[in-house]
Amino acid sequence: MKKYLLSAAWLMMTGLAGLAHAEKADSDKPTEIKYDQVDIDDVKQIRTFTGNVVLTRGTLLMKAAKAVLTVDPENYQYVTMTAANGVPATFRQKRDGAGDQWIEGEAQRIEYDGKIELVKLFTNAKVRRLEGSRVSDEAQNEFISYDSRKEFFSLKNSVTGESVPGKGRGSMVIQPALKPTGAAPAKGAAPAAAPATPAPVPMPNPVGQ
Repeated sequence: MKKYLLSAAWLMMTGLAGLAHAEKADSDKPTEIKYDQVDIDDVKQIRTFTGNVVLTRGTLLMKAAKAVLTVDPENYQYVTMTAANGVPATFRQKRDGAGDQWIEGEAQRIEYDGKIELVKLFTNAKVRRLEGSRVSDEAQNEFISYDSRKEFFSLKNSVTGESVPGKGRGSMVIQPALKPTGAAPAKGAAPAAAPATPAPVPMPNPVGQ
């Protein structure tokens, strides 16, 4: 497997920003792309990677059978990850903020727009938010878009990105919040009974009294 390395400075210039309020340290890391084959068109600024493509930068991890990377005249970068042989394209990245928070998704095709920091997932799309290994939220539909700047999701029942009556329904699972260990009793609950005080033991009288 071959590797394709992109410097951090070049990535910042071309606008490959992190997904889902990505960990800020990721923007200072180089991007590495592993693949079996690559075709480069410098005139059109298109790079086509095929064969078990793995893209990493810091905590960002994207995988697919094929990836097409293009750069526009303003030096913004766009990536399209495509599935093959029943194995979906995937992405995963640590979110910024306290705790071990992650976002991950999968679909038959994933598009990332580096200019507006928008992720689009097409066909059998799924997105999960995790706290460590625990899934806190999960959603699926035929189309999901995620604006990482605004933390805004949009789910549609058609790969065109529009809702079509009768086309199908999506689903979402929202897990209950974890309760901290030793949480205070609920409001209005009776206080716990105090431990019983043992009765005093009488002391014997001194000898001769």
